[in-house]
Amino acid sequence: MVRAERCIVFSSISDHGPAQAMVIRVAEGQIPAQFDGLFSEKKSVSALPGSRVRVAKLGSTMRRVPVSVMKTLVTGADIKPRAGDLVLARVKHVGHQSRLHLPCGRRARLFKGSEIIVPYGNRYAVHQFEAVVPETLGECQLVAAGGVAGKVTSQHDGVRSATVLEPIGLVGNERGDIVNLDQFAMPPQAPDPKRQPLVVVVVGSEMDAGKTTTVTHIVRGLMLAGIHTAAAKVTGTGAATDYWEYVDAGAAQVLDFVDAGHASTAGLSLNELESVFLSILGNLSAGKPEAIVIEIADGLMQRETSALLTSRVFRQHVTSIVFAAGDSMGASAGVEWLRQRGLPIVAVSGLVTRSALGRQSTRLATGMPVLSRHDLLEGEAFMRLVPTAAQVAQHNNGLVYAPRTTLPQRQ
Repeated sequence: MVRAERCIVFSSISDHGPAQAMVIRVAEGQIPAQFDGLFSEKKSVSALPGSRVRVAKLGSTMRRVPVSVMKTLVTGADIKPRAGDLVLARVKHVGHQSRLHLPCGRRARLFKGSEIIVPYGNRYAVHQFEAVVPETLGECQLVAAGGVAGKVTSQHDGVRSATVLEPIGLVGNERGDIVNLDQFAMPPQAPDPKRQPLVVVVVGSEMDAGKTTTVTHIVRGLMLAGIHTAAAKVTGTGAATDYWEYVDAGAAQVLDFVDAGHASTAGLSLNELESVFLSILGNLSAGKPEAIVIEIADGLMQRETSALLTSRVFRQHVTSIVFAAGDSMGASAGVEWLRQRGLPIVAVSGLVTRSALGRQSTRLATGMPVLSRHDLLEGEAFMRLVPTAAQVAQHNNGLVYAPRTTLPQRQ
């Protein structure tokens, strides 16, 4: 038995069914021991009506979470959210993120008073917001259009202030346990060493350098060449845009870090980043694609991007790298950064390739093939730049590989 300091209204949770209608009221009395830990003077659990969940807008980051598990609201002054915890929040002020990407891909308009359910998460976006998971259930912001709640710590001076949220409570299951994205992650699956598809990774000089466009055109080109191709984004902050771009390009299967249980990869440790990378690679490889095209978010100077690119796990599985840059100076610096670390860069692409002069200066500065989005649609020509897995292994052992001159043999 535990003491209660004030009156608390509590909807009980059955071990064998949904939240019950029974309400317990306690004032300076005792709470039955079976409810110990579910609420206190600073924490309480109440029923979350299904009608309220159905009306709320769910972010695209919620696509793996079944609505049927959202049964309770957990509130209280001692609640400290974790990354991935689901929160029911009310829009207090509509700012930069005026629309929310839904799991179906639609962009739903937000209004003052709209209720949304999204996970908490960190964000690192040089052209938008830097944000962290807040310490309390106090006022916070919608920091990504895909649906991520966080506390903004800095922002680009060219964007409006973030949409302001008033958290109503964390979303719990029928037992009152807080629902977190990681509970619905796909089963981890290590890549099969006997089946090694070509793994092409697109990295960039910065945010908005043209990485997603580069990925989609590589995918489209390979599919047009008859090469069974999957696509993924392994780092970043949850948004539906990139995911559906890959689908529209014709990728046979698409996964991202949300499928690995994260609304954002900002702030993850190297071990966590490697686990996300391997889980995505293993699950995609199970579909037996001939090629997998992977996007890594942000730029080379970003903490998580740099850590993953230089890890041994990453190097062991990557066949080639295409670097997306916004200008020739960024391309030159990025190519040199990758070369110094012995990474298998095969071409430059991105926004710099939209200009004939940009392509020319980038070729002169880097000595690399410079491919526009139209060039990338020539899948067979692109494949001639990609080394085989054996050549990459030699390269990782200090030897030099040569570009391919033939397409891979069908199995």
